[in-house]
Amino acid sequence: MQQLTIDVFDITEQAYELLPIQDYDKIIIAFSAGKDSQAALIAVLEAGARPDQIELWHHNVDGSPDDPIFMDWPVTKSYAKAVAKALGLPIYFSWKEGGFKGEMLRENALTRPSSFETPNGSVVSVGGKTGTLSTRRLFPQTSGKLETRYCSSYLKIDICAKALTNQTRFAHSKTLVVTGERAEESSGRAKYKAAEPHRTDLRHGRAKRWIDHWRPVHGWTEEEVWEAIKRHKINPHPAYHLGWGRLSCMSCIFASKDQWASIRVLDPQRFAEIAAFEQEFDCTIHRTKSVIEQADAGTPYPAIAAHPELAALAMSHEYTDQVLVEDWALPAGAFGESNGPT
Repeated sequence: MQQLTIDVFDITEQAYELLPIQDYDKIIIAFSAGKDSQAALIAVLEAGARPDQIELWHHNVDGSPDDPIFMDWPVTKSYAKAVAKALGLPIYFSWKEGGFKGEMLRENALTRPSSFETPNGSVVSVGGKTGTLSTRRLFPQTSGKLETRYCSSYLKIDICAKALTNQTRFAHSKTLVVTGERAEESSGRAKYKAAEPHRTDLRHGRAKRWIDHWRPVHGWTEEEVWEAIKRHKINPHPAYHLGWGRLSCMSCIFASKDQWASIRVLDPQRFAEIAAFEQEFDCTIHRTKSVIEQADAGTPYPAIAAHPELAALAMSHEYTDQVLVEDWALPAGAFGESNGPT
């Protein structure tokens, strides 16, 4: 089998060659359960990966599975599990202790430990014991810079890195980490390389930890993403059926005015809590407009009122709908608002 040669957007730079996909011991799919992570998984399967190579990793932004929901969709963890089961793939969860709210409310303290599930059924916790005492008491801000938009770095990227570097099973082996960023999403993501050594790669070190990073759908259009999901008959996350064009946190800091209006309808208590924190911090998420001002200027998605059963499903903690469907149809949110990082 030939190596996969992945083009990069800078044509003056030499393309990075991945190994033949079946030569990797493990293929880790960063699985948000959104359309792009599903498309990335499909791309891996269609490239010839064996199911026994693949693991889905989902990072719980609100903390451990037992912690209360603050920012995310209540149904996401259950939906992700249901997709994994339907496709016959293992899924492992990871999180920062205290989740989004714990990091946001950090005051003269260390950042909390990170925890992750392992194939043997144990949960490993690392970090949180050394470093610099610091204070946040601020929502992540709408910026392309990870130090400002700290939710992505602290609750997802760093968690994944710690899970890779703190499991000896990735030493002296070859691992492929797969993520679903697409160039079409933003000018910032257009600059990403489709393939490169992962940030945790240590192939020349003592541990010989060979870890590649592949973004298989980087050059895909949204139309190609939905076609792939349709091809495999995967029922999209309920958020898409309600009108969201992108799956991140339900209360994503990049939410549009219509999304904040929709959040206020779906979960008024959560909306009020977020608005109260903005007032307490004397700093809004949007920088110039509060979530109340944004919601007042927006219009809730029509599908919320038209399909109360889907709204109830999205706000539940158990996904009870079918995962694989024969009568697949584009959800209401397809080709709609896809607000996210620049």
